[in-house]
Amino acid sequence: MYKPELLAPAGDPECLDGAVNFGADAVYLAGTEFGMRTASKNFDPAELKTAVEKAHQRNVKVYVTCNTLPRNDEIERLPEFLKAVQEAGADAFIIADLGVMSMAAKYAPGVERHVSTQSGIVNYQTARFLYESGATRVVLARELSLDEIADIRAKIPDSLEIEAFVHGSMCVSFSGRCLISSYMTGRDANRGDCAQPCRWKYHLYEEHREGQYFPVEENENGTFLYNSRDLCMIEHIPELIKAGVNSLKIEGRAKSAYYVSVITNAYRHAIDECIEYDGKKPLSPWIREELEKVSHREYSTGFFFGGEPGQVTDNGGYIRHYDVVAVCDEYKDNTAYLTQRNRFFAGDTLDVLPPSGMPFEVTVDCMENDRGEKIEVAPHAMQKVIFPGITEIPAGSVLRKKREENK
Repeated sequence: MYKPELLAPAGDPECLDGAVNFGADAVYLAGTEFGMRTASKNFDPAELKTAVEKAHQRNVKVYVTCNTLPRNDEIERLPEFLKAVQEAGADAFIIADLGVMSMAAKYAPGVERHVSTQSGIVNYQTARFLYESGATRVVLARELSLDEIADIRAKIPDSLEIEAFVHGSMCVSFSGRCLISSYMTGRDANRGDCAQPCRWKYHLYEEHREGQYFPVEENENGTFLYNSRDLCMIEHIPELIKAGVNSLKIEGRAKSAYYVSVITNAYRHAIDECIEYDGKKPLSPWIREELEKVSHREYSTGFFFGGEPGQVTDNGGYIRHYDVVAVCDEYKDNTAYLTQRNRFFAGDTLDVLPPSGMPFEVTVDCMENDRGEKIEVAPHAMQKVIFPGITEIPAGSVLRKKREENK
């Protein structure tokens, strides 16, 4: 049983740190142009170079998304961008457009070319053609089953890698090719500017009753027509390996550093357990429980086992059981030094996620501000907080508090 790559998202430098610290083998991110997530902060040229250097110091690869469908005026700016990415030392591009593929080979020949899920790859013949065109990896369409993936793997060169999304939000359209956002808001999803109208609540209006709306289904919350469940394959890593997937990809370049840290950590431990026990031992319960500690929609296994994931029709929001309240900057002399993220109180029991190892709980018996004064509450975002005489909390740990309504 081979060990697949764990590929994590990095929408900004803080997310990059989370992915690297919590076990990613590779990260994917975007520059300030040509990426499919304009809502993310992303990386300017200087930040990109720093990000690559930081990742490579930890033996983590960096893939740069160049997966929009650029128009004629944008193509003129592409050579400079491609050269800058190569200069920064990135390991690969993720590309959706064949013209961009050709230009990447010309202007950045030292950077590998991966073909994006936006290209809708669903058969081995397309994968072969892309390999012959210079691709070293294909990111398969999300609509494929494990059996179909295994068939593709059997009929393509061994040196052509397969990447598949295994966790995160799913688009209601085919592999992200959606026009709803452009139609509803003028923001083109295929150029990285999706407004996510698939998550909005919709009602019907009757033609002769202006201003009166009627729920499509009789429900006090309205109706959510296109609201796909989130993908989660953490309990099926042996099946993904058996099908021949080389890289397990987490969706989420628009997600928080906390989300990236938690999900990356869970999949890191899940993969390691799978390899250690040759896929024959059930997943440790704590790993699956971690996925409930981030905001998410109802989970499903997507298209991997046939059928389709279905929609969440009664709400458009997230399930959220925990809030991140602090990050540990340093631990020395039996004292933890932290930066606050959300309000918490002396006496609270907090859940700690260290960069390695299992989560554990600590009770905050005593809390001080950065002047050494005792405090009962940490109410200010980014304030420095000190826990004297507390159990070791490794630097980089994320501290969480369970929401009261879920106790």
